[in-house]
Amino acid sequence: MSWTAPIAQAGVALLAASAVTPAPILPESTQQAVGYPMLFLLVLVGALLPVIPTGALVSSAAVVAFHRMAPFSLLLLFVTASLAAFLGDATLYWLGRRGLRSRNGSRWLERIRARAPEDRLAQAQGKLAAHGVAVLVLSRLVPAGRIPVMLACLLAEWPLRRFSRGNLPACLAWAVTYQLIGILGGSLFDEPWQGVVAAIGLTLVISAVPSVVRRVR
Repeated sequence: MSWTAPIAQAGVALLAASAVTPAPILPESTQQAVGYPMLFLLVLVGALLPVIPTGALVSSAAVVAFHRMAPFSLLLLFVTASLAAFLGDATLYWLGRRGLRSRNGSRWLERIRARAPEDRLAQAQGKLAAHGVAVLVLSRLVPAGRIPVMLACLLAEWPLRRFSRGNLPACLAWAVTYQLIGILGGSLFDEPWQGVVAAIGLTLVISAVPSVVRRVR
């Protein structure tokens, strides 16, 4: 899965470059024609292989849209990011269900299990039993919370339709949250690239907090 890291770095670089490249060199229409499909692809792949910093990508793109004073761009960014996250989650869940029904399992199911420690899985199962669909929304907003809850849904034998009903608002809330992080980063600096760096740093710090807390405990 190491091939995904260069792709993620290229995506961040592309979004950052679009913020600082003069319009005569790279027209805005060209930036959008390339940037949004690239963002969609990276978020989709990041949902399937959780090694791409998709939150940082969305925040970086939000910084670019904020500095252009383009409400339509922010709306298009929201639709692109949330749709890609939803389709990626649905695909991964479908692959996981196929693995559960297969006698030999599947590599996708093994990857999901490998990223869900036993203590996190037990906690997710307890919360899922107590609160149901609402846990899916929170799992998307809590770093490293998505996979344990998804595995808990798989082991509870939720059908794809039920999982998707809960995952849709989760993806919408996720896209809004990381867009707001990008808008905040963009509002603090005059230069777009400074806002991109701030947004990426903030999302990476947020993502690292749960791991640090677990190590301290």
